[in-house]
Amino acid sequence: MNLEKLKESMYQLIVETSTNLPKDVRRAIREAKQRENEGTRAAMSLATITNNIQMADENVSPICQDTGLPTFKIKTPVGVNQLQIKEAIYEAITKATKDGKLRPNSVDSLTGENSGDNLGLGTPVIKFEQWEKDYIEAKLILKGGGCENKNIQYSLPCELDGLGRAGRDLDGIRKCIMHSVYQAQGQGCSAGFIGVGIGGDRSSGYDLAKEQLFRSADDVNPNESLRQLEEYVMDHANELGIGTMGFGGETTLLGCKVGVMNRIPASFFVSVAYNCWAFRRLGISINPETGDINEWQYQDGELVSFKEENEAEKQTAAASESESSIVTLEAPITEEKIRELKVGDVVRINGMMYTGRDAIHKHLSDNDAPIDLNGQIIYHCGPVMLKDDEGQWHVKAAGPTTSIREEPYQGDIMKRFGIRAVIGKGGMGPKTLAALEEHGGVYLNAIGGAAQYYADCIKSVEGVDLMQFGIPEAMWHLKVEGFTAVVTMDSHGNSLHEKVDKSSLEKLAQFKDRVFN
Repeated sequence: MNLEKLKESMYQLIVETSTNLPKDVRRAIREAKQRENEGTRAAMSLATITNNIQMADENVSPICQDTGLPTFKIKTPVGVNQLQIKEAIYEAITKATKDGKLRPNSVDSLTGENSGDNLGLGTPVIKFEQWEKDYIEAKLILKGGGCENKNIQYSLPCELDGLGRAGRDLDGIRKCIMHSVYQAQGQGCSAGFIGVGIGGDRSSGYDLAKEQLFRSADDVNPNESLRQLEEYVMDHANELGIGTMGFGGETTLLGCKVGVMNRIPASFFVSVAYNCWAFRRLGISINPETGDINEWQYQDGELVSFKEENEAEKQTAAASESESSIVTLEAPITEEKIRELKVGDVVRINGMMYTGRDAIHKHLSDNDAPIDLNGQIIYHCGPVMLKDDEGQWHVKAAGPTTSIREEPYQGDIMKRFGIRAVIGKGGMGPKTLAALEEHGGVYLNAIGGAAQYYADCIKSVEGVDLMQFGIPEAMWHLKVEGFTAVVTMDSHGNSLHEKVDKSSLEKLAQFKDRVFN
């Protein structure tokens, strides 16, 4: 086998998966966009998402800054050297990271040290299988942490909020799947896709669930019972009203695929792998002698580019936009200005903001801040960054990360350092909400996955602190212009996330009665 050709083929697979959504996913997003009511927060979110997809196409840059834990599924003819394939993947991963197509995401679980090249114990994940065909099949999924954290596993029988008892039968499985969609809310960057694994043990059940994510969104399950179950979930999950980003709306789920395997009598697991709208998975067939790509997978059917409709929407928005309906924020922000804001307001940020994720929040809980944060804005973001030949940093992708991870720290840090606004996705909990009311602060929800859209708003990198935590976890000083987000938690005790959670739980209860016998 020509190893150099094989490395190039694997590199192309990584780059295309990170930057170019497959056709079936694009079609699902377009259908969701067409279902939404014009002028709603959901419609605005989907417009941002389709703009972001187009920008990633044009820039050949990551659709989402969280390029996740790369997971490869490789099928090889008998006799092909799998060690050589591993070597080619490792070198392709390193190059893609260096080129800014992947964010360095491999972190030592004990020390917290980032390897910087996406290699380390257990990363990337590579799973091999032999088959009788005469070519190599390589599939890759890039599944970010926000949606990975919303994976869930049920052990039947169990009691479920809103749905009551779920038994060891098809109807119990149905309840688990519906509950999995409810519990994800907007934290996994809805609208999303789910893969479901029925049976197995705890580990093989999750493997089966993730395996379903490699199925095309358009395929039909050959198992009639599972086909009916998938159809039921797709017909009814969107009635929960969670919507894009958890803002409410007509579309919460874009796809559901279910697989089944045997189990032992004592265990009955239903495992659900949740994936965000930025459903990055592609596949290639490779000539085992030359290492060349023979064919790309997931590229059947119509290609949706979004370019024309995005341009039309921009012109309409420019003609109809009322500046009085958008609040401009520029730090330092006063408490008085913050308390004027309420849930549902759209804000446009100009000036400085500072990134802060898990490591920064833990650090600030025990240490002084490296800069004066009084009146400032913290952005929950781990960007993809590249340094040019002159030593200047540039932002390649910069969407929000899931904020709920910072719930133990956020309120205390805001009060201690005088921070007035935090930006993230998916909302935060009661401790932060109480602190916003006491201190005078707001939570701003940006559109999850829109890494190119927000990177375009960042005009310069003015500095960086705490680089010992690695690129995603450092505190980046960003100068922005026209950075748009929605107030979803205000200083008056109001939370859109709490409201949508409550209303979707009430709607979930309508699916309590038995459907499948």
